[in-house]
Amino acid sequence: MKVLGIYGSPRKGGNTDQLLDKVLEGARSAGAEVKRVYTRELNLCGCIECGGCDKTGECVVQDDMQKVYPLLDWAEVIFLASPIFFYGVTAQAKALIDRAQAHWSRQLLEKTPEERKLRKRGRGYLITVGATRGKNLFEGAILTARYFFDALDMSYDGGIFFRSLEKKSAVQENPETLQEAFTLGLKAAAP
Repeated sequence: MKVLGIYGSPRKGGNTDQLLDKVLEGARSAGAEVKRVYTRELNLCGCIECGGCDKTGECVVQDDMQKVYPLLDWAEVIFLASPIFFYGVTAQAKALIDRAQAHWSRQLLEKTPEERKLRKRGRGYLITVGATRGKNLFEGAILTARYFFDALDMSYDGGIFFRSLEKKSAVQENPETLQEAFTLGLKAAAP
């Protein structure tokens, strides 16, 4: 199993990073090959809606996203992790997500509408943490993740969502969250 972890937090070593580390540890223990992308280390812009990918399915903007596209194609399972910023994913994660427009354009060129509904290429999961307890805290991030994975021809298979975790060490004070993360990685990567 080929597993990609996308770290969407601008804060190195925070709760989101720690949870995704644990998810990937679980996946590796199930025998998965694991790769990582740290959005905070990428030099990339969001989609500029130039239409360059409409004819080829390839993004024409030359930046660090060109290193990410092969990883998106390689992965059979993708874990997208982001803290909640204003009821959505971070700007760093969203820039990467928006650039998946090239993959969506590729699907439009290569697949029929019926084939696009099958989402046969793999599965995607969302890991997210929010500081508040808001009823709809994760709804925006879930919708964004769902359509990101759809653009990658992957199904959205849920994830793990934690409220009331703000300070950098909060997950360490809640070992059950780390265990839940490990279990998600284990199950997602199991043959």
